[in-house]
Amino acid sequence: MLLSELLDAPELGLRLLHAAGGALDRPIGRLVTTDLLGPGRYLNGGEVVLTGLVWRRQPADSERFVTSMAGRGATTILAGKALLGDVPEDLLEACGRHEVTLVEVPIEIAFADVTEYVAAAGSAETGARLSASLVRQRQLLSSIAAGRSLDELAARISAEIGHDCRVLTPTGRHVVPGPGELDDDTLDVVMRRFLTADRTPAVAKAGDTSYSLFPVGSGLGNRLTAWVLVIEGDHTQWSHDHVEAVHELGAIGALDRARRDEGRRALRPLVADALALVESGAPYVEVAARLRQAGSHAERPMVVAVAELRDEGPSEVALSLFEDVALTVGPAVVAPGRDGLLVGFLPFVPGLPEQMRRAFRRLAPGLVRARLAVGISGETAIDTLAGALEEARFAQRAAGAGRAPVSVVTSDEVASHVLLLATLPDDVRRTYAQRVLGPVVEHDRRTHADLLATLQEFLACSGSWARTAESLHLHVNTVRYRIERVEQLTGRDLSRLEDRVDVFLALKSL
Repeated sequence: MLLSELLDAPELGLRLLHAAGGALDRPIGRLVTTDLLGPGRYLNGGEVVLTGLVWRRQPADSERFVTSMAGRGATTILAGKALLGDVPEDLLEACGRHEVTLVEVPIEIAFADVTEYVAAAGSAETGARLSASLVRQRQLLSSIAAGRSLDELAARISAEIGHDCRVLTPTGRHVVPGPGELDDDTLDVVMRRFLTADRTPAVAKAGDTSYSLFPVGSGLGNRLTAWVLVIEGDHTQWSHDHVEAVHELGAIGALDRARRDEGRRALRPLVADALALVESGAPYVEVAARLRQAGSHAERPMVVAVAELRDEGPSEVALSLFEDVALTVGPAVVAPGRDGLLVGFLPFVPGLPEQMRRAFRRLAPGLVRARLAVGISGETAIDTLAGALEEARFAQRAAGAGRAPVSVVTSDEVASHVLLLATLPDDVRRTYAQRVLGPVVEHDRRTHADLLATLQEFLACSGSWARTAESLHLHVNTVRYRIERVEQLTGRDLSRLEDRVDVFLALKSL
């Protein structure tokens, strides 16, 4: 019940002395009866404190009492005046300073009468809520049985609670977009909060808007593969009925997800067959037929993606994540390859690599010690899938050589010398760099001559003495002397392309 309803009870005769902002429309939390001067240690927040003012020996005690309880989030004091004959002015002033609501309890009213009244009202409200909840659950289940979509049910709950509801996955895929999809920056904030929150429901703040995050289903599974109810507003300010309605939508959403997941599992053997045909070099006509059976648009341009999720438990987790990202662009045509890596055949859309990169990177806060490496081929047709698969596998190896929690590399990027070096083992790179530039590094360590920095800038300026000198604020002769010293120490002639390439790659390997 609300505090205003308690004040309106004629049989109690309560008198409002000071109302904090919004107090009258606030639900009454737990009632705590105490006469301790410092009751804060026994409060958790939101309580209504009943006190006979036994603790007050002097005016300063009022400030101590109110500070203690307000510091723990208690919102209201019901003060009996039987002991002192009246509620003291210093208590009223302290409540005003700390924005705590103060209510006077008449002498003839026992605290037990107040407690029993609130308990009786609470029981009646609980019964009414349970009845309304059961009715709502039956209606939602009936709607599902009648073929209503999750979008329609979410819209219904949105209208009931007055807050827009969406259903998303941690990669940012909108299962239910609600009134419209969230922008990428908001998705990044919301999903980071969901993946890192100690408990759910949680609240994320994106700009000036708060979003309440409820798990779909029990919330006990792996959050990386969960569905999330994202609802505009802060659920801690909602009524109990509205929070229950959201939980019921989450339970219905879990049933809808189970149905969809079962449908995808039924198609996985067909995808695995198509992948086996590609790997064995079967005629593309057979591959196309199998992909069409799995729901893919085989006649359209495609890309191949290869992924590996290390140290994240069951392979089902990785498969679910990959399918989820694939669903953002088309049918989830994903299966394990012969090398144990996951392979997906996705319809080509402009900006696909960046779209997948952002989706996968949203998972990084929840990966902990796991690492996700993804390689993506260029645009291809059904008759060149085998070559695209090899491209994607090579890009995935380059991605796997990185140290970031999530690395997505396209086949176009593999042409970069940085990614080429990334495919080499660390000890090979270190040995190469030491053999070529070890004497220069040692010379700099002993003399602080800055040969390495000068060399780096010299190569960045394409071997131009003047531009290097200008960039480093040195005389041209100083640059010439330093580069000659590098040539002596390395045994390379930096006027020759081959030697310059050796030195350049060694620099990049450091």
